[in-house]
Amino acid sequence: MASILDLLQSDLGQTLINGAAQKTGQPADKTANVLSQAMPLILGAMQRNASTPEGASSLNNALSDQRHSGGVLDMLGGLFGDGILGHVLGTKQPQVESALSKSSGMDMDSVSQIIKIAAPILMGVLGKQKQTSNVDQNGIGDLLGSVLGQSGTHDQSFIEQIL
Repeated sequence: MASILDLLQSDLGQTLINGAAQKTGQPADKTANVLSQAMPLILGAMQRNASTPEGASSLNNALSDQRHSGGVLDMLGGLFGDGILGHVLGTKQPQVESALSKSSGMDMDSVSQIIKIAAPILMGVLGKQKQTSNVDQNGIGDLLGSVLGQSGTHDQSFIEQIL
């Protein structure tokens, strides 16, 4: 599977970027910058949560839910609602939003809106890939790694620093 950053380069990714930019009133290039940082960060948080048997089971169950079958990807244009970040990022959500705001130069309210859009997209991508590849609880970590792609040392240290 292509990495999540490859998704942002696709037509689907451009729809996501343009929709999020319109919702927040931010330029598309800044929105793309936030998404390119936020999506790996959210995946990194999921990967960290899934490193325990309980976390992997919880994510596996969530991805088995029909709401995360990938259908959200087909409805992307009308999606732009609240996300599921509280469960994934927990109490670190304000820190994540602040770090993304600082690194992108975008205000925190816009960053918050953008990552709330990104979370269900990621769940849809993961859910669809889970179904396609018939991944069980034991393969959740590998699934997250494949979607996360090969992060450079800088990217990985940024994720670890925030989380």
